[in-house]
Amino acid sequence: MCGAAVCARCTTVGTAPDFEGRTLEGVPFTRESLQGRPVLIQFWATWCGYCRRDQSAVDRLAYEYLGRIHVLAVNVGEDARTVRGYLATAPRRGEVVLGGDTNLAQVFRPNGFPHYVLLSRDSEVLGVQRGSAGEDGLRRLLERAGL
Repeated sequence: MCGAAVCARCTTVGTAPDFEGRTLEGVPFTRESLQGRPVLIQFWATWCGYCRRDQSAVDRLAYEYLGRIHVLAVNVGEDARTVRGYLATAPRRGEVVLGGDTNLAQVFRPNGFPHYVLLSRDSEVLGVQRGSAGEDGLRRLLERAGL
């Protein structure tokens, strides 16, 4: 379910476990292939109002930090048709990933949406944000990666 605006446990918690997947466009990725730039992972769903509210902030940050950060928008629990239909009316910046095409949800276990995980250039978990905190909250999270 969608979470209220809560920021929790924004501390370094170690190296991220191995993960892999492919984007909605079919581009494969692994933890190792994303190293070199921070990675912001957003777990979301099309039906989540808080996710929709945060989408413009995530898109602005993806554009602002283009080439300096990877943004993975991991849709959890919905099929490609549903996600593509949503994206036709609400396009996103960053890479969209279906939950069934990656093990990221098993690795980071989001229990509500939106749920954010920030990784360093070296795959260290720099912070976790559960729920929506808007653009200001996301900027505070990205500061942990020196952005």
